[in-house]
Amino acid sequence: MLLKKLQLKTIDFKFALPICFFLFFTPIISAQEIIPDVVAQKPVETPSGGKLKIDGIIATVGDYIVLDSDIDKGFLEITAQGGSIKDITRCQMLGKLLEDKLYAHQAIQDSIIVSDAEVRGMMEDRLNYMTQQVGDINKVVEYYKKSSVEEFKTYFADILKEQKLASEMRDKIIKDVEITPEEVRNFFKKIPKDELPTFGAEMEVAQIVVEPKISKEDKQKVIDRLNAIRKDVLEGSSFATKAVLYSQDPGSSPNGGYYKMTRKTPFVKEFKDVAFSLQAGEVSEPFETTFGYHIIMVEKIKGQEVELRHILIAPTVSEAALKEAKERITNIRNKIVNKEITFAEAARTESDEKETRANGGTLVNPTTQDTRFELTKMDPTLYSQVSNLKGDEISQPLLNTDDKGKKTYKLITVTNRIDEHTADYAKDYTKIKELALKEKQINAIAKWFDTKIKDTYIKIIGEYKDCTFANNWLKK
Repeated sequence: MLLKKLQLKTIDFKFALPICFFLFFTPIISAQEIIPDVVAQKPVETPSGGKLKIDGIIATVGDYIVLDSDIDKGFLEITAQGGSIKDITRCQMLGKLLEDKLYAHQAIQDSIIVSDAEVRGMMEDRLNYMTQQVGDINKVVEYYKKSSVEEFKTYFADILKEQKLASEMRDKIIKDVEITPEEVRNFFKKIPKDELPTFGAEMEVAQIVVEPKISKEDKQKVIDRLNAIRKDVLEGSSFATKAVLYSQDPGSSPNGGYYKMTRKTPFVKEFKDVAFSLQAGEVSEPFETTFGYHIIMVEKIKGQEVELRHILIAPTVSEAALKEAKERITNIRNKIVNKEITFAEAARTESDEKETRANGGTLVNPTTQDTRFELTKMDPTLYSQVSNLKGDEISQPLLNTDDKGKKTYKLITVTNRIDEHTADYAKDYTKIKELALKEKQINAIAKWFDTKIKDTYIKIIGEYKDCTFANNWLKK
């Protein structure tokens, strides 16, 4: 029962995260305002003689309210994202909304600040995402029944601010929650043997990467092009427009090259060094990173935070360079197959991929941060490349193109295969530690809710008073 209980709690914990990019907007009212129970539930006669329930307030949490229509929006958003709502009740959806409101309300009480600049940055990202999904921002405006893009932006800004407040509050609650090896051991011992989880088949994968060599002439062409763009900007052209037209960074080019960053933001060192060396309004000279060549324009500096725009252009790889790279990696493969060198040794001495060559080419799972990949959760591209490899077989040279258009050749091999099995403390310590930590985080959040619900003005009205909630929202 312990593991089942944890699994149920885990679902609630995951559900407490933002359902998707669109959260539910609720206006702010006074925490002491009296809400009559009939507001949300009063039916009126329709022209056909039926009953129509008027939308209204169904709950208050501190300075926030929840409307009956917010529950319907919740179901719509889950469906829009491809999720199933068949096992989610209106009471459960309301419970999720109440959690979000309490997080946001308490974030304000704890003086957690969400700046307008942060909201603007989130707004640009989300609007670009939505526009890519539906093809036209006006369709998004129409979906939310707003009369103009500006009205929608004002509406959406409040949604994003509440989302960010809730996220920051959740992070604050669990950021200091740590787990010791003894706690992990005790957690595992408490799970009955017949309830131990089953972990799916996994594998460990290694790769060798060879990058085509780019000629000095091709590099200079890119530098000259960026210098020409820089000259136009210095003479008055819009940097943002140039970024939309020419930048090859898919994460920022639709946004006019916009990024907001601090020293801790996980950008490559070369990029951060240039960004933090510039003054507001200054445009950098072209500089190189592993992604290609960049120019940066700093828009604002706020303490340790920099708002900037950048343009990325990568040199074009010639057919001759691709051919040379394929020949090189084919020679490496032949040496491994002929037992002249091991795969791990070849990765350490021949691979151009800095992230993996030091550990013999072994890949790290970006989701779990360990070296195992569960087959059912594996990236489809990687799975297709390794699924047919037998034993310690090495793939043929594979031409790979990343999301930025960069082309490389690689060899892949499976270094370890783990069959589906019942959890074993020694073999699966990392996964068991994750489960134990998640339980401790859930318990920390539950304790926080118990305390804050007691101290916060909360009112639930109408039929929702009959709901059974995971948290004590009704203060019984």
